[in-house]
Amino acid sequence: MHKIKAVIFDMDGVLIEAKDWHYEALNRALKLFGMEISYAEHLTTFDGLPTKKKLEILSIDRNLPKGLHSFINKMKQQYTMEIVYRACKPRFYHQYALSRLHKEGYKMAVCSNSIFNTIDVMMQKAALNPYFEFYVSNEDVKHGKPDPEMYIKAISKLDLDPRECLIVEDNENGIKAAKASGANVMVVKEVSDVNYENIKEHIAKFQKENL
Repeated sequence: MHKIKAVIFDMDGVLIEAKDWHYEALNRALKLFGMEISYAEHLTTFDGLPTKKKLEILSIDRNLPKGLHSFINKMKQQYTMEIVYRACKPRFYHQYALSRLHKEGYKMAVCSNSIFNTIDVMMQKAALNPYFEFYVSNEDVKHGKPDPEMYIKAISKLDLDPRECLIVEDNENGIKAAKASGANVMVVKEVSDVNYENIKEHIAKFQKENL
């Protein structure tokens, strides 16, 4: 039997309802050069990808000059942080879930395609930062999700077997990365699905399956 000893969280759409924030920030940066993406494209093509990857796709599909990537990326991060400081707030059910899991001895970490500073600020604004061992950002790996590299790196840092870890994910790219890491994967649709009861139910289910 592999007892689950750690819970690894994606951030956007799992701990922070930031999908619309990234959509708004990227479009503000793109509009500086007369370009924008639709909300449907955001959800079906770009959601969950690092900004660098989004810009690479736009260069291939819409001839966005690669020389603008660095500036657009910088402006997108700036606009994202403006929204974060205005809108990111603690949620009771996340506070309750993580504080109880922490008391019960579970190790916890965040793996996100965002840059480290965005993760750090969002976790501080959500008042969740005291519960985590570490964050793995897109700056800590060569390949972001859907590649499993950041989850494999987190499991290694926790010094655990993948089967001893539960990963909480919401989008297609993240789910693909989580499953490829070999860990147990809890799929959620809304940030409100990330609550203590739901997490414990999944831990019990996976531990029973691993008997």
